[in-house]
Amino acid sequence: MTIVKFKKFDIEAYKPGKSGIKNIKNIVKLSANESALGVSPKVKKIITNNNLNFFRYPDPKSKQLRKEISKKFKCDRDKIICGAGSDEVIQMLCQLILRPNDEVVVPQFSFLMYRIYAKIVGGKVIFSKEKNFKASVSEIIKKVTKKTKIVFLANPNNPTGTYLTKLELIELRKKLKKNILLVIDDAYAEYMQNLDYKSGLDLFKNKQNVFILRTFSKIYGLSSLRIGWGHGSKKIIEALNIIKPPFNVNEVAQKAAIESLKDSKFINRSIKHNLFYAKKLKLLLNDYGITSNKVSANFLLLNFQKCKIKARYFNEKLKNKGIILRSTEDGYKIKNMLRLTIGSKKDNARFMSAVKSIFKR
Repeated sequence: MTIVKFKKFDIEAYKPGKSGIKNIKNIVKLSANESALGVSPKVKKIITNNNLNFFRYPDPKSKQLRKEISKKFKCDRDKIICGAGSDEVIQMLCQLILRPNDEVVVPQFSFLMYRIYAKIVGGKVIFSKEKNFKASVSEIIKKVTKKTKIVFLANPNNPTGTYLTKLELIELRKKLKKNILLVIDDAYAEYMQNLDYKSGLDLFKNKQNVFILRTFSKIYGLSSLRIGWGHGSKKIIEALNIIKPPFNVNEVAQKAAIESLKDSKFINRSIKHNLFYAKKLKLLLNDYGITSNKVSANFLLLNFQKCKIKARYFNEKLKNKGIILRSTEDGYKIKNMLRLTIGSKKDNARFMSAVKSIFKR
């Protein structure tokens, strides 16, 4: 019997944060960095609109959405491309730029999809060392060779919550060769209230050799609709549009994203909520010897090195109470740590109560 031959990839498949626990119904999901407050009321209104024509194909170039993005972020709409999540934009970038054995540099604990998409097209992934779970400009530069085509950097980084400052980002771009594309993933930029931080878009929107990734999955709460966007030079965007699937972003996602951009009140409320509870959770956990990164995005990396119990034990105890955190052993190979998403008021209260119960205080 003849079997169709196919490629075999030396890739560890991405494992999403768990969504359920067997035999437990009332789940608190704090494993996927989703929006604590859900979606804007404006989005809910547009989604329930009876005038959505599902039998029509969506706008293939997301023209109206790109117009709203350009207005909101003060950038050229012709330098914007939309995708089914920023994941798809990462995939297209790798397809466009990488040839077999070209090298991609990524910090060792960075978002897993950079390495996965690079390997799928035959790229070689080179890992730069981090210092205290933070990307290092000097370590990235050390790994650059003549074969380097892309440097991927999530800022702030998932799952560590650390970030390069404005000055460090500028230094990185200056030290990289001009023909290397620096891809900065701004997925959590809206949450950032740190004074030494600047988003990649704010710093480099006029640079030809920097590409910025953005998403509607986090603060805008549109994870399920799969929508994100990228900003780069017109030449790169034109080339990406040639290989882009024709109707990659569905109509509901486009309309929901447009409405979410208009609701500044909802975004400001989300930022305040995140800052308040991130600080509160960090203080509580610190009382039990569980340390974490400086408050940055909508999650904390919990370190159990100084705690009397191990991360795995803590995680199992939480699961028994119907609470799900993200294990950092899967994919990232970070031991004795967990990633905690900042949840809703109700979810955070349940988590805090569970923590006190585990430590019996």
